[in-house]
Amino acid sequence: MTNKLLLTGLLVGGSLLSYGQDEKIDMATMDKIRQEGMQKSQVMDLAFHLTDVNGPRIQGPGYVNAANYAKGKLAGYGLQNARLESWGDWGKGWNVERSYFAMTAPYYKSMIAVPRAWSGSTNKLQTADILFITDTDTMALENYKGKLKNKIILMDQSYKISPSFKADADRYTDDELQKMASAEAPRGGGGQRGGAGGDSTMRRMMQTMRTRNVFNQKMRKMAKTEGAVGILNSTQTSKDGTLFVSGDYANAALGAVPDDLADLSISAEDYMMLCRLMKANVPVKLEVDVKTKFFADDIKGYNVLAEIPGTDPKLKDEVVMLGAHLDSWHAATGATDNAAGSSVMMEAVRILKAVGAKPRRTIRIALWSGEEQGLFGSRNYVTNHLVDAKTSKLTKDGENISAYFNVDNGTGKIRGIYLQGNVAAGPIFSQWLKPFNDLGATTVTAQNTGGTDHQSFDRVGIPGFQFIQDRIEYNTRTHHTNMDTYDHLQPDDLKQAATVVAAFVYNAAMRDQKIPAKEPVAPTAQIPAR
Repeated sequence: MTNKLLLTGLLVGGSLLSYGQDEKIDMATMDKIRQEGMQKSQVMDLAFHLTDVNGPRIQGPGYVNAANYAKGKLAGYGLQNARLESWGDWGKGWNVERSYFAMTAPYYKSMIAVPRAWSGSTNKLQTADILFITDTDTMALENYKGKLKNKIILMDQSYKISPSFKADADRYTDDELQKMASAEAPRGGGGQRGGAGGDSTMRRMMQTMRTRNVFNQKMRKMAKTEGAVGILNSTQTSKDGTLFVSGDYANAALGAVPDDLADLSISAEDYMMLCRLMKANVPVKLEVDVKTKFFADDIKGYNVLAEIPGTDPKLKDEVVMLGAHLDSWHAATGATDNAAGSSVMMEAVRILKAVGAKPRRTIRIALWSGEEQGLFGSRNYVTNHLVDAKTSKLTKDGENISAYFNVDNGTGKIRGIYLQGNVAAGPIFSQWLKPFNDLGATTVTAQNTGGTDHQSFDRVGIPGFQFIQDRIEYNTRTHHTNMDTYDHLQPDDLKQAATVVAAFVYNAAMRDQKIPAKEPVAPTAQIPAR
């Protein structure tokens, strides 16, 4: 790390210092945390069990098995009241029991194929022709009536496969971190990743999505009614052997009956090959064998929770929370999204127990479910415990939450923290990072970041924060893909991340005051119940 960046971090911290006073940092405990986290880490063993041993953690047996493993480990570390807590009804669980897909004419070619979540089954090996749909207007679908039985549906696409001239993986540069540190606090709401480029662009995008959804729903209804075998889909980015796969969870979340159609994601290269063959009128035959299973014996959603009780008679009812989502998509084992974050948080509380920490406030770890489908675990936790449904104000338990810290940006080391516009917390965090500047954790930015569970807390006025992490290959290779496996985890980065998190959580639990909240708290901040 260059002196220039370190100086920038200190200057930013200094510019925010007017909001607070010097922190009382227990450097002896910081040293113990660092030694335990960097020299005696168990984070990769945790990651191994959450990925290779338990597999995909989508709602159903995969998630429940991993949740029970996590509960047992937390109890074994000495945390109290380790439990699976229901946040409400989720719907049917689901998993894949078998998946095979190949082209058999004009020649044989096996293909990488992953059923989308909550896909139906073929229930046996079937041979099928392609029904190639080139229309996108709902009225034009009438032309395909009576033609869908025993067909696999392929919709015309125009994906362009281009070579990648940039490395898949990268880390934040000094200049990028400096720009983040220098950014002003955002005005108003926000916190979503990226942007749509203006209201008119957003309106066009939303209209296109609505039109496409209406078309897809009508087409799927026809396909199911007439007895089609399945539907193929792909994305522009599903190339070079990496498939980006999620799913339509309406079958589970809304209680609908399982769709009989096999809904398969394949690579853009294979998808475009099939489109070209159909346009050239070359006869194509496909083989498909998909078996999925729905689980309706327990439709509840569960979070994993456990505590290190506070020791200060005046502060023990206040709580510092740390968390990550435990659920994943199913194309791989959800290593960087988000076994990495869950392992880091579990390792952080293990470190605190190992060094004999006696926090003044209670420390509560939460591993969330249903994040991938809309932050359901954390949102409903906040709704059930921290917000009064009648007044939309924080309950006593909500007011007692000092802060919530989240990790959910892959396997990269922590480079700092997003303030979510909470500039009053800036000078505090700047000082907490100083003992770890040499490990690359230097940057405090007033910027927002979104798309994960800290938003459930931030939106109701509870200080909620996400750490800045090096991107590595999160957005290019592992996020929601069939490549999100244990081998893509970076052990040294995860050790560093768990160490920094443990220090932050300990400092928050020990300081005289809670972490300051943003002002004012919006009166319309209630999170709707599901």
